[in-house]
Amino acid sequence: MDMALKTARVALVGNPNSGKTALFNALTGAHQKVANYAGVTVERKEGLIRAASGRTLSVLDLPGTYSLRARSPDEEVTRDAVLGRLAGETPPDVVVCVADATNLRLVLRLILELKAVGRPMVLALNMYDIAQRQGLRIDLEQLRAELGVPIITTVATRKRGIDDLVAAIETQAEAAAQNENSWRSPDAAELRTAAREAERIMKVCVRPPERPDTLTGRIDSVLLHPVGGMIILMAILFVMFQAVFSWAAPLMDGIEGGIGWLGGLVAEVIPDGLLQSLIVDGIISGVGSVLVFLPQILILFLFIIALEDFGYMARAAFLMDKIMGGAGLHGRAFIPLLSSFACAIPGVMAARVIDSKRDRMTTILVAPLMTCSARIPVYTLIIAAFIPNETVWGFANLQGLVMFGLYAAGIVSALVVSLLIRKVFWRGAVEPFMMELPAYKTPDMRSVLFNLWLRAKIFLNRAGRIILPLVILLWVLATFPYPPENATMPDIDYSFAGMIGRALEPIFAPIGFNWQMVIALIPGMAAREVAVAALGTTYAIADAENATGLLASTLSAQWSLATALSFLAWYIFAPQCVATLGVVKRETNSWKWTWIMIVYMFGLAYLASFATYHVAVALGGG
Repeated sequence: MDMALKTARVALVGNPNSGKTALFNALTGAHQKVANYAGVTVERKEGLIRAASGRTLSVLDLPGTYSLRARSPDEEVTRDAVLGRLAGETPPDVVVCVADATNLRLVLRLILELKAVGRPMVLALNMYDIAQRQGLRIDLEQLRAELGVPIITTVATRKRGIDDLVAAIETQAEAAAQNENSWRSPDAAELRTAAREAERIMKVCVRPPERPDTLTGRIDSVLLHPVGGMIILMAILFVMFQAVFSWAAPLMDGIEGGIGWLGGLVAEVIPDGLLQSLIVDGIISGVGSVLVFLPQILILFLFIIALEDFGYMARAAFLMDKIMGGAGLHGRAFIPLLSSFACAIPGVMAARVIDSKRDRMTTILVAPLMTCSARIPVYTLIIAAFIPNETVWGFANLQGLVMFGLYAAGIVSALVVSLLIRKVFWRGAVEPFMMELPAYKTPDMRSVLFNLWLRAKIFLNRAGRIILPLVILLWVLATFPYPPENATMPDIDYSFAGMIGRALEPIFAPIGFNWQMVIALIPGMAAREVAVAALGTTYAIADAENATGLLASTLSAQWSLATALSFLAWYIFAPQCVATLGVVKRETNSWKWTWIMIVYMFGLAYLASFATYHVAVALGGG
C-alpha cells in the first residue's frame, strides 16, 4: 500500500465542555462505534472519515482532560492514549487539540503539554463564532507563532472549518510518516513550565473585548442567583417531569396501537396454539409493553441533552454545590447524578471526572438511587392505575406531580445516604469545587436529534438483547407445566412462575407484596422495566392492542393503594439492575463496595416498603 495513503490515527484531545464531541460528530457523522478500552470501563468512541485525497482517517474521541498530569480515571486514559501506553492501542499519528475559543486560559497549558510530547498536532479553535460575538480579540498569527502548530477555526455545530481541519490533519499525518521516532513523554519540569508559559501566551495573544458582551453576565446574574437560580432550576425539573407525561401520551398511544395491530395481524396468520401464544402473548405483548415507554425516555433525554448543549448543566452544578457539599457530595457529582436520571450506568461512569477517590466513591454508591429511565415504565403503570389523571392548582397534572415526587424521593435519599457514607467511611471536608462555566450557545438541533437517535438505538438494542430473552423465559415459566384437567384456578397458578412466586411470597408478605409481584421482581433484576411485562404475563393480559391499559385496570382492581405505594417505594431504592452492579464492580475494582451497595439498597428498599405499606394501611389505604 502507498505510504501516503496509509490510514492515519487521529486523537481528539481537549478540556471538558470544549465542543470536542460535537467536533467528533461533525467529522465522522454516523460512521462511528462505541466500545470500552481494554481493562477499563472508560468509553471509547472511534469513527472513520475519508479525506479528499482518498486517505482514511481513524478519529478517536478521548475523554476530556485539563492536563497530562491526570488526576482522575478519565484523564489517565487520555494521557495514556496520547503517550501510547494503552494495552492493545497504537499511539495516534496526529493529535488534534480542541479548544473553546471563548476560554483559552486553561487549554493553553494542555496545548503546550501536548506539544512537548513531540507528535504532529493541530489546534482546532472551536466555538470561534461565539468568541467573535463576545468581542474577544484573538491574534491568530501571533498564536500560531507562539505555539508553532497549525490553527484552524471551527464551529462544530455548523460544520464550519471541517474541510480545512481535515486538510490540516492530512498534512500533519504526512509529517508523522516521515518522523516515526519523535514520540516522548514530558517530564514534571516541562509540565510546570507549560503552566507559566500558558499565562504569558494568553497575555500576548488574547485581548478582552473593547465592548464586553454583558449578555452572559446578565443571564448568569439571574440563573446563578442563590435564591432565584434555585427556583428556576426546580421549575425546569418540574417542567421536565410534567412533559414526560403530557408530551409523550399521543406517541405512546400510537405505539400501543401499532403493537396491537401487529399482534392482531400475527394472530390472523398463525393458528391458535402454542406458537401463536409465544409470539403474540409472549414476544409482541411483552416487548411491546416496554417499547411503549420509549417516548417518555426520549423526552427526558431531550431535556438533558439540550440543557447541556445550552451550557446550563455546569450552572446547575454550581447552584447545587452548597447543598451537595452539605450532604458530603462534591459539586462535580451533580452531573453524574443528573446523568443517572437517564441510566445509572453512564452516571456511575461519569463519576470519573471527580479527582478525589473518596468523593468519587461516594458518588458511585448513591448514583443508583437517582430515578433512572428504566423505572419510568413501572412508575407510569402504577401511577396510571392508582392516581387520577386530573389537573390540580389549575395548571399541574396530578400524575406528573406524583412522578416529580418519586424523583424527588430519589434525590433526597441520595443526599441522606451520601451524608451517612461520609460520616461512617470518610470523615473530613469535601474538596472545594472548581469548574469552568462554558459560554451559552444555542443547541444545535441536528446534534440534539442525532444524540436522541443514539439513545433510541441503545434502548432498542437493550430491548433486543435483554428484554426479548427475558419475556420469552417469562412466557415459558408462566405457560408450563399445563394445569391439570380438574383445575379451578388460573393456569399460571400451576406453572413454574406460580410455584416460584408462592415459595418466595412469605418473605415479601410483610411489605404487602403478593406472589405475582414477587415474580415481577426476579426478571426485574436484569432490567427494571421488564417488571411491566412480567406483571402482564402473571396477570394473563393477552390483549396486545391495549395491554398497558388493561394491566393498569387489573392492578387497580386487585391491589390495594397500600400495596401499590409499597411497590413504588421498593422501586425507588432496590438495586434491580445487574448491569449497573457490574459497572460498579469495575469502576470501584472492589467486590466489597459492590456488596455494600447491594446490601444497603435492598435493606433500604425493604424498610421503606414496610413503612410505606403499614402507614398506608393505618391511614385507610389497605
